[in-house]
Amino acid sequence: MWAFLKPLGAWGVFAIAAIDVSSIGLPVDAVVGGYVWANHARLLLYVVMAAAGSTLGSVVVYVIGYKGGEQLLRKRIAPEKFEKIHAAFEKHPFWSLMFPAMLPPPTPFKAFALAAAVSEMQFSHYLGAIFAGRFLRFLLLSLLVVKFGPDFIRVFGLMFRQHIYIALLVLCAAFIGVWLKWRANKAGDAEAPGA
Repeated sequence: MWAFLKPLGAWGVFAIAAIDVSSIGLPVDAVVGGYVWANHARLLLYVVMAAAGSTLGSVVVYVIGYKGGEQLLRKRIAPEKFEKIHAAFEKHPFWSLMFPAMLPPPTPFKAFALAAAVSEMQFSHYLGAIFAGRFLRFLLLSLLVVKFGPDFIRVFGLMFRQHIYIALLVLCAAFIGVWLKWRANKAGDAEAPGA
């Protein structure tokens, strides 16, 4: 794979990320980590290209979901789970897609992207949520690779697969903490002018 990707430079990261989301799963984290490890100075370029590639690749998933993915989604997940996901996209469409976009495999990101399309999420919000989530995911991954080396991806992936429920619980707690802090700051700002 490296022999194919090396001549493409940053476009290799873009292509792998697009293919990963649109069709077959590829080791996009390892590719991004490898590029970043080889050239720390271009970290931000690789992160943006990977996020943009994932966003472009997800257009295929959106079209499938929008044109008739409800039957496909209903076949793959239980009815009560489908209703729960659909309700989440009705209430908080952006966050319901951005959060799964941030999570590493084995998170079923394509199922969430398909559910967003089935819920007829606004296309610009769909793309924005995926880009933001993937950007944060690849940025964090890249910073950790720079700090701990390229083996971090393998070790983290193994730990995430073996302790997926604990990892998801920690990520959910962090997300809720950030959201509560944001709400408190927003409420404080709203009260300030009237004081």
